[in-house]
Amino acid sequence: MSVILRPMASGDLPAVVRLELALFGEEAWSPDMLASELAGEPGRYYLVAAEDGAIAGYAGLLAPGGGQADVLTVGVAQDRWGEGIGAALVESLLAEAGRRGCTEVFLEVRVDNGRAQHLYRRYGFSGIGVRHGYYQPSGTDALVMRREIRPASPAGSAPPGWGARGGRRRRRGGAA
Repeated sequence: MSVILRPMASGDLPAVVRLELALFGEEAWSPDMLASELAGEPGRYYLVAAEDGAIAGYAGLLAPGGGQADVLTVGVAQDRWGEGIGAALVESLLAEAGRRGCTEVFLEVRVDNGRAQHLYRRYGFSGIGVRHGYYQPSGTDALVMRREIRPASPAGSAPPGWGARGGRRRRRGGAA
Protein backbone atom coordinates (compact mmCIF):
# COMPACT_ATOMS: atom_id res chain seq x y z
CA MET A 1 0.00 0.00 0.00
CA SER A 2 1.56 3.30 -1.07
CA VAL A 3 -1.28 5.33 0.38
CA ILE A 4 -0.36 8.40 2.41
CA LEU A 5 -2.54 9.62 5.29
CA ARG A 6 -2.65 13.40 5.58
CA PRO A 7 -4.94 16.10 6.94
CA MET A 8 -7.94 16.77 4.71
CA ALA A 9 -7.77 20.11 2.90
CA SER A 10 -10.54 22.11 1.26
CA GLY A 11 -9.16 21.10 -2.14
CA ASP A 12 -9.96 17.48 -1.28
CA LEU A 13 -13.67 18.16 -0.87
CA PRO A 14 -14.78 17.49 -4.47
CA ALA A 15 -13.19 14.02 -4.40
CA VAL A 16 -14.48 13.32 -0.89
CA VAL A 17 -18.00 14.38 -1.92
CA ARG A 18 -17.89 11.98 -4.90
CA LEU A 19 -16.66 9.16 -2.69
CA GLU A 20 -19.28 9.93 -0.02
CA LEU A 21 -22.05 9.75 -2.62
CA ALA A 22 -20.70 6.51 -4.10
CA LEU A 23 -20.51 4.88 -0.66
CA PHE A 24 -23.66 6.18 1.02
CA GLY A 25 -26.10 7.14 -1.71
CA GLU A 26 -29.13 8.98 -0.40
CA GLU A 27 -27.64 8.99 3.12
CA ALA A 28 -24.48 10.79 1.96
CA TRP A 29 -23.55 14.05 3.55
CA SER A 30 -24.10 17.02 1.30
CA PRO A 31 -21.15 19.04 -0.02
CA ASP A 32 -22.15 21.85 2.36
CA MET A 33 -22.18 19.49 5.35
CA LEU A 34 -18.73 18.16 4.49
CA ALA A 35 -17.36 21.67 3.98
CA SER A 36 -18.88 22.77 7.28
CA GLU A 37 -17.32 19.80 9.06
CA LEU A 38 -13.89 20.55 7.64
CA ALA A 39 -14.12 24.24 8.58
CA GLY A 40 -15.86 23.47 11.88
CA GLU A 41 -14.89 23.69 15.50
CA PRO A 42 -11.30 23.16 16.61
CA GLY A 43 -11.99 19.73 18.14
CA ARG A 44 -12.55 18.18 14.72
CA TYR A 45 -9.86 16.22 12.91
CA TYR A 46 -10.28 15.03 9.31
CA LEU A 47 -7.80 13.14 7.19
CA VAL A 48 -7.64 11.51 3.79
CA ALA A 49 -5.88 8.47 2.42
CA ALA A 50 -4.33 9.63 -0.84
CA GLU A 51 -2.35 7.85 -3.52
CA ASP A 52 -0.96 9.56 -6.59
CA GLY A 53 -3.32 12.49 -6.05
CA ALA A 54 -6.44 10.32 -5.79
CA ILE A 55 -8.47 10.04 -2.59
CA ALA A 56 -8.93 6.39 -1.60
CA GLY A 57 -10.55 7.08 1.77
CA TYR A 58 -11.25 9.63 4.46
CA ALA A 59 -12.11 9.77 8.15
CA GLY A 60 -13.10 12.24 10.83
CA LEU A 61 -12.93 12.55 14.61
CA LEU A 62 -14.51 14.91 17.12
CA ALA A 63 -12.48 15.31 20.31
CA PRO A 64 -13.52 18.62 21.88
CA GLY A 65 -12.11 17.84 25.33
CA GLY A 66 -13.50 16.16 28.40
CA GLY A 67 -11.91 12.80 27.71
CA GLN A 68 -14.34 11.57 25.05
CA ALA A 69 -13.99 11.38 21.29
CA ASP A 70 -16.37 10.36 18.53
CA VAL A 71 -15.42 8.77 15.25
CA LEU A 72 -17.54 10.85 12.91
CA THR A 73 -16.92 9.08 9.64
CA VAL A 74 -14.75 6.50 7.93
CA GLY A 75 -15.10 5.84 4.21
CA VAL A 76 -12.97 3.83 1.80
CA ALA A 77 -13.49 3.53 -1.95
CA GLN A 78 -15.14 0.18 -2.59
CA ASP A 79 -12.51 -0.87 -5.12
CA ARG A 80 -9.88 -0.37 -2.38
CA TRP A 81 -11.55 -2.49 0.31
CA GLY A 82 -9.28 -5.11 1.81
CA GLU A 83 -6.07 -3.11 1.33
CA GLY A 84 -5.78 -1.91 4.94
CA ILE A 85 -6.87 1.66 4.23
CA GLY A 86 -9.79 1.55 6.66
CA ALA A 87 -7.52 0.06 9.32
CA ALA A 88 -4.93 2.80 8.74
CA LEU A 89 -7.61 5.48 9.07
CA VAL A 90 -9.01 3.99 12.29
CA GLU A 91 -5.53 3.67 13.81
CA SER A 92 -4.81 7.29 12.94
CA LEU A 93 -8.05 8.46 14.56
CA LEU A 94 -7.33 6.45 17.72
CA ALA A 95 -3.81 7.85 17.91
CA GLU A 96 -5.15 11.40 17.49
CA ALA A 97 -7.73 10.81 20.24
CA GLY A 98 -4.90 9.64 22.50
CA ARG A 99 -2.82 12.71 21.68
CA ARG A 100 -5.80 14.86 22.63
CA GLY A 101 -6.04 13.19 26.04
CA CYS A 102 -9.15 11.14 25.35
CA THR A 103 -9.80 8.03 27.42
CA GLU A 104 -12.74 6.66 25.43
CA VAL A 105 -13.90 6.75 21.83
CA PHE A 106 -17.47 6.21 20.60
CA LEU A 107 -18.93 5.59 17.17
CA GLU A 108 -22.12 4.53 15.44
CA VAL A 109 -22.20 1.97 12.64
CA ARG A 110 -25.10 0.59 10.65
CA VAL A 111 -26.42 -2.64 12.13
CA ASP A 112 -26.29 -4.16 8.64
CA ASN A 113 -22.63 -3.20 8.03
CA GLY A 114 -20.87 -6.31 9.29
CA ARG A 115 -17.64 -5.43 7.47
CA ALA A 116 -17.23 -2.15 9.36
CA GLN A 117 -18.29 -3.73 12.65
CA HIS A 118 -15.60 -6.39 12.19
CA LEU A 119 -12.99 -3.68 11.60
CA TYR A 120 -14.02 -1.77 14.71
CA ARG A 121 -14.06 -4.92 16.87
CA ARG A 122 -10.50 -5.66 15.66
CA TYR A 123 -9.53 -2.33 17.18
CA GLY A 124 -11.13 -3.04 20.54
CA PHE A 125 -14.56 -1.48 20.09
CA SER A 126 -17.54 -3.27 21.60
CA GLY A 127 -21.26 -2.70 21.19
CA ILE A 128 -22.97 -0.81 24.00
CA GLY A 129 -26.40 -0.07 22.54
CA VAL A 130 -28.58 0.61 19.52
CA ARG A 131 -29.94 3.90 18.17
CA HIS A 132 -33.18 2.99 16.44
CA GLY A 133 -33.87 4.70 13.10
CA TYR A 134 -30.57 6.59 13.28
CA TYR A 135 -29.67 6.62 9.59
CA GLN A 136 -31.92 8.74 7.42
CA PRO A 137 -33.77 8.53 5.18
CA SER A 138 -33.57 4.70 5.37
CA GLY A 139 -34.43 4.47 9.07
CA THR A 140 -31.69 1.87 9.58
CA ASP A 141 -30.59 1.32 13.18
CA ALA A 142 -27.09 2.14 14.38
CA LEU A 143 -25.00 0.02 16.70
CA VAL A 144 -23.26 2.27 19.22
CA MET A 145 -19.72 1.11 19.95
CA ARG A 146 -17.15 2.19 22.53
CA ARG A 147 -13.47 1.66 23.15
CA GLU A 148 -11.29 2.76 26.05
CA ILE A 149 -7.88 4.17 25.20
CA ARG A 150 -4.88 5.45 27.06
CA PRO A 151 -3.98 9.06 26.43
CA ALA A 152 -0.68 9.55 24.64
CA SER A 153 2.42 10.38 26.62
CA PRO A 154 3.18 14.06 27.18
CA ALA A 155 5.68 13.84 24.34
CA GLY A 156 2.68 13.30 22.05
CA SER A 157 3.51 9.79 20.92
CA ALA A 158 0.80 7.24 20.30
CA PRO A 159 0.22 4.49 22.87
CA PRO A 160 2.49 1.45 22.49
CA GLY A 161 1.52 -0.91 19.70
CA TRP A 162 -0.16 1.74 17.56
CA GLY A 163 1.33 2.26 14.14
CA ALA A 164 0.63 4.72 11.42
CA ARG A 165 -1.82 2.38 9.68
CA GLY A 166 -5.25 3.42 9.86
CA GLY A 167 -16.33 0.75 7.53
CA ARG A 168 -17.86 3.67 8.14
CA ARG A 169 -19.54 5.30 11.01
CA ARG A 170 -21.90 8.18 10.66
CA ARG A 171 -23.10 10.66 13.20
CA ARG A 172 -25.87 13.11 12.48
CA GLY A 173 -26.67 16.14 14.55
CA GLY A 174 -23.03 16.56 15.51
CA ALA A 175 -21.20 15.29 12.52
CA ALA A 176 -20.73 12.33 10.27
